[in-house]
Amino acid sequence: MTPPLSVSPEVAAALAAGRPVVALESTLITHGLPYPANVETALAMEAAVRESGAVPATIAILAGKITVGLTRADIERLGGLPYGSVRKCSRRDLPIAVGLGEDAATTVAGTMIVAHLAGIRVFSTGGIGGVHRGAPFDVSADLLELGRTPVAVVCSGAKSILDLPLTLEVLETQGVPVIGLGTTTLPSFYSRSSGLPVDVTVQTVADAAKIVAAARRVGAQHGLLLTVPVPAQDEFPAERIEGVILQATAEAAAQGVHGKAATPFLLGRVAELTGGESRRANTSLLINNARVGGQLAVALVAAEQAR
Repeated sequence: MTPPLSVSPEVAAALAAGRPVVALESTLITHGLPYPANVETALAMEAAVRESGAVPATIAILAGKITVGLTRADIERLGGLPYGSVRKCSRRDLPIAVGLGEDAATTVAGTMIVAHLAGIRVFSTGGIGGVHRGAPFDVSADLLELGRTPVAVVCSGAKSILDLPLTLEVLETQGVPVIGLGTTTLPSFYSRSSGLPVDVTVQTVADAAKIVAAARRVGAQHGLLLTVPVPAQDEFPAERIEGVILQATAEAAAQGVHGKAATPFLLGRVAELTGGESRRANTSLLINNARVGGQLAVALVAAEQAR
């Protein structure tokens, strides 16, 4: 049985015509950034996808309807709702939000699921979830979803508040290739490099598209990561951010913040401790990744039409 999707006319027409489409998540609107920066960034990401020649499809659950392609009014409404009033929606939460007719914002995992159901093969986000520091059994559902849902995810690595070496180990276990665009090391969200190696480096989006296209040809049922460093002018150096992350992590532990509440708490506290510098990096990489996602979707269509 195919679940009901409410797909915007623009996105539906693009998919029907085989034109490039990029999925975008909605947790950055409700949980990632404060108002009005959340709305401004979401709209800037959509604009960056369009500038690359693709159609943006921001995904969320609206009054229980799985919605692919939010309107500007939808984004503004979600962005203005009180913090904590919207469900953060991963795989486990989809039936709850749909069944109870709720508004919900899709995480990386939730967005991947819906994108795949809609036939969208490229998804751009900021950073994926991962293994939490000091809690090796607290593994984000994002990593498991990457192991079972064939969507190419453009990101700046995993959020640097996480345990990045363990996160890479889980991705390897899940069979997820980590591709570096112009980088031999995994980006560290706010910083351009974690020092940890990626599986393969490509210099162009066209070469990344060849890998994504090949994944479908070989019948791969897992996702792929295309990792893109934060633009150099907006990087927050790793040596400066690490001490801040350690302080925020210690505060979260002292206050008993854990589970799905941990990431929003940590990102918000890091932003406070850095006087907003980390948020500038976050916003920059989100928009840049949306641009690269549009380029990847365009290149993927071209690669497959050329065969």
